[in-house]
Amino acid sequence: MTKRISALAVSAAIVGGLFITSAPVHAATSAGQGAFSAKAAVTCNPNQLGQQIANLKRKAAQLKQLGETAAARKALNDAAALQKRLDACVKGDEDASKPFPG
Repeated sequence: MTKRISALAVSAAIVGGLFITSAPVHAATSAGQGAFSAKAAVTCNPNQLGQQIANLKRKAAQLKQLGETAAARKALNDAAALQKRLDACVKGDEDASKPFPG
């Protein structure tokens, strides 16, 4: 009898956890299908990102000439972060074009 009660308690806890974790997903999809699909369709512009990276590197070089090494380092770090984002975006576009990425 105690095994049956404990099994029911565990089953109820699992089902309750399933409902709690799946509730936000249902709310997000039923709230607005258009907003959900627009959010999922993230695109990147490689030309624009490349231009931003070049501008940041140019700014870093100017700041370094002026003796502002901390600001130049920050600009280079920002450029490196944008470069990572650009690389990830290009890789994602390449993988999306393949029928079976891997």
